Amino acid sequence: MEAHGSSADEIMDNLITSTDPEHPANHICTLCRNFYALGWVTGTGGGVSIRDGPHIFIAPSGVQKELMQPANMFVMDYATRAYLRKPPILKPSACTPLFLAAFDRGAGSCIHTHSQWAVLVTLLVEKDAVSQRREVSDACFEIEQIEQIKGIPKGRGKDGMLGFFDRLTVPIIENTAHEEDLTQSLEAAMERYPDTYAVLVRRHGLYVWGANVQKAKTQAESLDYIFRLAVEMRRLDLPWIQ
Repeated sequence: MEAHGSSADEIMDNLITSTDPEHPANHICTLCRNFYALGWVTGTGGGVSIRDGPHIFIAPSGVQKELMQPANMFVMDYATRAYLRKPPILKPSACTPLFLAAFDRGAGSCIHTHSQWAVLVTLLVEKDAVSQRREVSDACFEIEQIEQIKGIPKGRGKDGMLGFFDRLTVPIIENTAHEEDLTQSLEAAMERYPDTYAVLVRRHGLYVWGANVQKAKTQAESLDYIFRLAVEMRRLDLPWIQ
């Protein structure tokens, strides 16, 4: 029995053991450290997930992102949703059902940040909607004629990236007391805005995904740049829409 248990442990560890820095277990750790330095995942908040063939690699809950190690990774079988590897003591990420919603729509990676700029633009959009007597629940973040918009794809199944004169639209959903309770509204936003690669959560942060981890990271960086710029534009009384 002990040998059998040892063999099972070795199989589990084989899923996250590699010298390749691009291996999902290693790559997630690198991204977590980088995102921590950017202020996107402070206080163990946020999360990163990567799909690699039949497997989904997910950073755990409650681990400081700058200290993340491959041994901390959860690994799930995408088809069955069963965990193939569950580190002892650690808890699965509460973001998992939201990550799965992105994977079910063809994503290869999904990133969740608690960027201050993402939070601030949700509050500015809310303020605008209230002052204009519009439904807050229908209000999106929209901006145009900003060069960095070119870092965002046109939409699922569409070739190319948005252009300088295109309008970037990012839907906003309301926050909930528990992360997993966001799943239904996130999926509804994905259906209502099928071209979006990101959804903002009011007073909370951002979910962004891409066909692979490189594209998801690029889009996360582009959006955070745009959100910060939008906050500064508002400070200077500059319009987001021309």
